[in-house]
Amino acid sequence: MSDLREITAAVRRFAEEREWQPFHTPKNLAMALAGEAGELLALFQWLTAEESRGLSPARLAEVADEIADVQMYLAALADQLDIDIAGAVSAKMAKNALKYAADRFRGSARKYDDPPEAD
Repeated sequence: MSDLREITAAVRRFAEEREWQPFHTPKNLAMALAGEAGELLALFQWLTAEESRGLSPARLAEVADEIADVQMYLAALADQLDIDIAGAVSAKMAKNALKYAADRFRGSARKYDDPPEAD
C-alpha cells in the first residue's frame, strides 16, 4: 500500500469485516489515535536526541508498528469525516508557508507568534 487511498480502503475493509463500524465514531477514533500517539511517544521517552536517531533494529520495528497504528486510526478518522488527507495536508502546507516564511524562520524553532530574537 503506497498511497493514502489504498491505506484508507484497507482500513475500512478491515473494520467492515469485523463489523466495527458502530465503534468507529469520530470521537472514538480520535481517542484511539491519541492513545496510539502516546504509545509512540513512550518509545522515545527519556532518550537523547542522538539516541532517538540511532534506534536498535528491534526498537525501530516497534516504532514502525506504532506509526502504522497512528496512520491507520488517522485514515479511519479522516474517512469517517470525509476528509481528503492529501488535500488537507496541501492546504495546511500553504497556510504554514505564510505563517512561517523561510526568510524569517530559517534556523529558528520559535513559534509564528513569538517575537523574533534580538540580534
